[in-house]
Amino acid sequence: MNISLKSWAFPAVLIGALELWTRTVGQGSDAIAPPTAALKALAGAATDGSLWSATAFTLGSAALGLLIGALGGLLLGTLLGLSRRAARLGYLSVEVARPIPSVALIPLAMLVFGFGLRMEVSVIAFACLWPMLVLTQAAVQQVEPRLLEVARALQLTPLQRFAWIVGPAIVPRLFVALRLGVAIALVVAVTVEIAANPNGMGYAMMIAQQSLDPALMLGWLAWIGVVGYAVNAGALALQQRVARRMGETAA
Repeated sequence: MNISLKSWAFPAVLIGALELWTRTVGQGSDAIAPPTAALKALAGAATDGSLWSATAFTLGSAALGLLIGALGGLLLGTLLGLSRRAARLGYLSVEVARPIPSVALIPLAMLVFGFGLRMEVSVIAFACLWPMLVLTQAAVQQVEPRLLEVARALQLTPLQRFAWIVGPAIVPRLFVALRLGVAIALVVAVTVEIAANPNGMGYAMMIAQQSLDPALMLGWLAWIGVVGYAVNAGALALQQRVARRMGETAA
């Protein structure tokens, strides 16, 4: 992902204005700290190791929840896309469950799994399931019908049908769903940590707020933004690389 110097202009001006305001008009504020103080507090967290352990927990939870949700969405989406009967039978269930906010499941997940990794992963998986399911179903429904007729004529097994025909045809849509799922997984992970789970970046930011340490709180907030940007950039780079390789293969 290429970023021009001009794209840094607005963030730099915004950070400079915030630094100036906190050093002058807002001096002594208990809510907003100067960006330089936030950076110093974040450097302290990096030095004592809390930055890396919290980041690893959040990213690990997000990745595991995304993996479970994506696999479930891929399997169900493929089934609903290939079978009109299954789509009709599952329509009501999907449309009722899909709008439920993932954070609304936190009390239930806490009762079932308690605090910790499993609770957080279950909520993330639920959130990531639906975009993967919906986009996979739509992609499968747009596969050329004649290809599916050929697969039936050759008496391919469902696994062979997916591996040789359906899978390659829906790869571009899958990466769109994956990028969407990556963002959702990180957002939900941090939200669960703020609301209920005493681990990860969200919990660290919450503790800083409760400790009346606005510099560290804003440092964590900025770090979460940086991590989110890096994860999204990595997903985009992977998508572009796979697209190029598919283009070379087709050529």
